[in-house]
Amino acid sequence: MIRVTLLYNLPDTTDEAEFLKWRLGEHQAENAAMPGVTKTDFAQIQDQYTLDDPHAKAPYRFITTVEYPDRETFEKYFYDEPREEMEKSFAMMKDPVFLINEILVSTE
Repeated sequence: MIRVTLLYNLPDTTDEAEFLKWRLGEHQAENAAMPGVTKTDFAQIQDQYTLDDPHAKAPYRFITTVEYPDRETFEKYFYDEPREEMEKSFAMMKDPVFLINEILVSTE
């Protein structure tokens, strides 16, 4: 399984309540309906645990995960996602970081 993890913040001028309304509704449905996607989650980051400070301020505010059944499906659909749709979403983010993970074991 391939999991895309997206960490990001919001620009300072963004109304967080409006963003959450869009993100939890319309955009979540769009993510779930993307071809090849088997699961997608959205979360608000609360804390960052470090050995020095178990309640450190996290460098990111939000995290989205999107899962694909295998690398072939991921590459077929993720990289072919219409750029204009992705760019529209990126305009609502600050400091986005994508991590592409291959899940080796899962308890689900």
